[in-house]
Formats: sequence, structure tokens, C-alpha cells
Amino acid sequence: MNQNPKPAPADAGERKAKTPIVAYSVEQLPVYDEVLYESAKQDMEKVGEVTVAPRDASCFEVPAGHFFRINSVEGPQVGDLNLWNLYDLNERFFSGKTRQLHASHVTIGDRLWSNIPYLRPMATITDDTLAWYGIDDDGGSVHDVIGTRCDPYTNHMLKGVDYHYCCHSNLTRALSKHTGLSLDEVEPHVHDVMNVFMCTGFILDTHQYFMKASPVRPGDYIEFFAEIDLLGGLSACPGGDCGSSHSDDATPCYPLLVEIFKASQKILENWQPAKVNAYSRTHGMN
Repeated sequence: MNQNPKPAPADAGERKAKTPIVAYSVEQLPVYDEVLYESAKQDMEKVGEVTVAPRDASCFEVPAGHFFRINSVEGPQVGDLNLWNLYDLNERFFSGKTRQLHASHVTIGDRLWSNIPYLRPMATITDDTLAWYGIDDDGGSVHDVIGTRCDPYTNHMLKGVDYHYCCHSNLTRALSKHTGLSLDEVEPHVHDVMNVFMCTGFILDTHQYFMKASPVRPGDYIEFFAEIDLLGGLSACPGGDCGSSHSDDATPCYPLLVEIFKASQKILENWQPAKVNAYSRTHGMN
């Protein structure tokens, strides 16, 4: 932060007094169909689960039209979530566009969007036991799409050590194991995450990104509906509840449980997976 700013101009107050506007008008987005999703859950059937070990990551597959839940099972633990198109790793979760279309922290009714040029809903949040948290007195909230993921490169730069169990490395290993591709092949596909259960915000006067102990407890979960065929990757962050440190082995960490549910086929008989964005992709060159 600049410690010696130049003097403010005479009209500084006028410039700063402009009215803020929400950048994107989202009235044209599909309305969150709560009735459809809740009805589809009435007789859903659990068809799989994956346990993510502490300071590690695992991949899981979710067919379009299924639900999946990320559960806290033993202690307060945050997770770093990546999503890909099951059949094309080039299509992946786009945290930047998700926060522009929804908010810096997401909850029930918000969607996780894929990257350009696909730009379509990948998953919709259909339940969240931490929705009560809202925004606290520090400006913190849960389930952020503003942070990236702890990674060994930043850790080496700041601490001068190689730590291999940062979320970036965890996700890279998990994707390599699941796909059979090499670490070099999969690492470019590991991307900015949804920080599941993590409580974050920005310090008011410095605008620095902060984390504080997550309010998540065993029994809490966040639930998603797969709008396309998904490959998920989830890392149980080495920061545990992210209330003290991360990128080391000092903090208590716990597993996370991913459950996958087949929804009511009768309710979804007229439902269709999300379509790729219809933009012509000519970019003014035709």
C-alpha cells in the first residue's frame, strides 16, 4: 500500500461521492426453481460417497441431474472445490464470473459458472446449513469465491520451503490419479476454487484478504445440483478451520465427506442439462 500518496485533488470529495451500481444486471438469468430442486430431492437415492483425507484431495464424478453434498464429519474443516466438465477438462469452474453474477460468497440459489467460451451453470447450490451466518461484524462470510487456493509456489516464495500438501498440490495429485494424466498435464487445469465452509472477507482499511475460524461443525453440509456431467476435486485444506494458519502441518485437520445422490427421475423427466453459451464466437471478424 502506498505510504506517501500524492495530495488529493480539489474535487476529490466529488469524485468519491459517486453512487455505486451493481455491475451486472442479472434479471435475465434463469430463476432459481426451488420447487423443482426440492421436489427432485423427495425420493433421491444415495449412489456413492468419497471421503477426502485431511491435507489431501480426492476426485469424484457426478452425473447431470444428480445432487452432491460436501459434509463436515469429524471437526471444523474447510475445503477447496474445483469442478470440471466430466468429458472436457478445458471447461472448468470460473470463480471470477461467479462472484460477478452472484456475490463474493455464495449460498442457496447461486450457481457455479464455467469459464469462457462455455459460460454456463455447472452446479446450483440447493441447500446450505451455514446460510444463517450471513455477514458478520468483521465483514466476513462463508463459502467464498474470491480466494484462490493455498499453493506451494506462494508458500516457497514467502517461507522458503517446499510444502507439498497445499490445496493446489493436493488437487493436482488427485486429478492426476483420477485421469491417469501426468502432473505436468493436469496442473494447468487446476483452477481458482470455491472455498467451501471458509470464512473470509477484506480488512476495511487495508483491503487485505482475511480468514477467520470457520463456523462449520460436524453435521453441517452444503448441497449442489449438477447442471452438467461433473468431475469434482475437493481438497481438505491444511489450514483446518483456517482460524490460525495454513500451508503447514501445525493446524488440526479433519476429513470431508462427499455424498452423491440420484434425484427423482419422474420430477426431472423434462429437465435438460445446461447448454453451452450461445455467443457466435466470431468476435467481430465475420
